Amino acid sequence: MKRAFLFASCVVFGLASAACGSGGGAAPDPGFQTEDAETVDLDNLEIRASGRVEVFPEAASLLQSQGHPPPAVEGLTVVVEEPLRAAVNDGDATFGTGTTGTEGAFGVSGIAVREIHQSLAVRPEAPGLVRASTVIYDSAFTGARPRTDLIETRAWLVPLAFHDALTAALGESRLRGLTDDQASTLSGAGFVLGRVVDENGAPVTGARVVPEREELAGRVFYPSRDLASVSEAGTAEGGLFVYVHSGGAAGAFRLGVEGVEGYVSRNVDIAPGWGLVLTMYPGRHPPP
Repeated sequence: MKRAFLFASCVVFGLASAACGSGGGAAPDPGFQTEDAETVDLDNLEIRASGRVEVFPEAASLLQSQGHPPPAVEGLTVVVEEPLRAAVNDGDATFGTGTTGTEGAFGVSGIAVREIHQSLAVRPEAPGLVRASTVIYDSAFTGARPRTDLIETRAWLVPLAFHDALTAALGESRLRGLTDDQASTLSGAGFVLGRVVDENGAPVTGARVVPEREELAGRVFYPSRDLASVSEAGTAEGGLFVYVHSGGAAGAFRLGVEGVEGYVSRNVDIAPGWGLVLTMYPGRHPPP
């Protein structure tokens, strides 16, 4: 049933066969030196995802400015899931769960590679947080599923107060217009929250994030540093951007950074009721 569901998802979203490949049998690890890469049995391979949960940087700054403490990062439930499958309400979207330990550290084992479609994400769960999944692996970089454990990943907490500030900056009338009056909040519409950074992880000012589908271009906004307003010109000092979904059916497309070499276009799977968190960076490996 899982295989049939994945095929149906590919048909619904019109995704390329390379992204929806069967993944069965043995395949070489697409490393930097593929001529001597080890053969990997994807049908039986299981990997582990580990890293830390942290408060989204701009959210931490907002809470500090309001005199509120940041959310706790210890003792949280973390869910490892596939954004595409979550978007279409697949009952098998979850690959495993865990609990954060000291300083937000987490580790989830037994992730079946053969069931991964496009990407993997980590979703922290706790009262006071918006439902938001941070992408920790994207097949856009390699054209393949992961072959090794995912280590030193980072998943972001998105506090409700930060979500509410972004909703206010966008404005109810704009949100209703973008969703055919179906949603008045960012979460209700469905959203992508992201940062554009350079190779050192520093925010990039003036960057423009563009969807591969031209008709979606008017859904990308750039919050000001103080979160008081948004523009469509480009990222402010924090490198922050927000994509607002339609509030309707699930969607799948890619987002890229306009006019700058080295930034890989990223897979986006989105639906009402939750958000996807992305960091756009140059090259194939995230900055420290």
